[in-house]
Amino acid sequence: MQKIPVGISSCLLGENVRFDGGHKQHSYVQQTLGEYFEFRPFCPEVEIGLGIPRKPIRLVRKQGSDQIHCVSSVDESKDYTDPLVNIADQQAQWQQHLCGYILKRASPSCGMERVKVYSDKGMPFNDGAGIYAARMMSNFPSLPVEEEGRLGDSRLRENFIQRVYVMWRWKKLVESGITVHKLVDFHARHKLIIMSHDQQDYRELGKLVADIRKDNLEQMAPEYLRSLMAALKKIATVGNHVNVLQHIQGYLKQNLDSEDKQELVQCIESYRNGIVPLIVPITLLNHHFRRNPNEYIERSWYMSPYPSELSLTNQI
Repeated sequence: MQKIPVGISSCLLGENVRFDGGHKQHSYVQQTLGEYFEFRPFCPEVEIGLGIPRKPIRLVRKQGSDQIHCVSSVDESKDYTDPLVNIADQQAQWQQHLCGYILKRASPSCGMERVKVYSDKGMPFNDGAGIYAARMMSNFPSLPVEEEGRLGDSRLRENFIQRVYVMWRWKKLVESGITVHKLVDFHARHKLIIMSHDQQDYRELGKLVADIRKDNLEQMAPEYLRSLMAALKKIATVGNHVNVLQHIQGYLKQNLDSEDKQELVQCIESYRNGIVPLIVPITLLNHHFRRNPNEYIERSWYMSPYPSELSLTNQI
């Protein structure tokens, strides 16, 4: 399978580009995700000429101003804000082809959120974002972005990887020549995934798709993508997954005997109660659909949203 292009902070792949000349190699990212993602490493601090090693930089908020600057930690007259913003803009040509981005946590250049911002009194507040990261995310607001530290949380990890695969499928759709029929089919195959994230967003996206015609496709397709990725950024809940599983179960009501139906009901309840992970009812459903094929369910990405080797639905 073709690997998916994903941007990443260079230090996370073991490149010695940090201010101290070291790296922050992340084994899960490199060894596990690296089997499926084609990483495009980038270090904005090196690219603007700060050198290796170098004096550390930090974010500061000037008194009486909401504007955040990135400066040298030893000489605040050395301001790197504009160079970091400019270097982010200069990468747009290759970044537009990405399906995701993994950033270095807490970095004044690459941190996604909760980066320390120092006041004039020297007190830090964890309310900033790295200058390069903020600009990159502003340039590509629908791009799935996550920090390596947050990937340790199974829900955040699954959410990010799922969004990367959805974005990859979207880019393949666009490359093939998007049509109203193809977009409607794309939405249909992702409907159950959307339902697991937010029921209201699912309804709103359905209305949006219903309004897409050949004469407004060019304007509506980007709006659909923005709305879709915003919906998928919300963490799927157990309750929403249960609703989806029960919805899928309805496609089998004419095919299962009472014993199989009861087993399936109990399996879904066990998932609801945290006794088994999501992969268990999905595996049981897939078993029944192999014996009782249904084209809609077979084509739905909910049943197999990414390679099973990633084992993302194995966590309770």
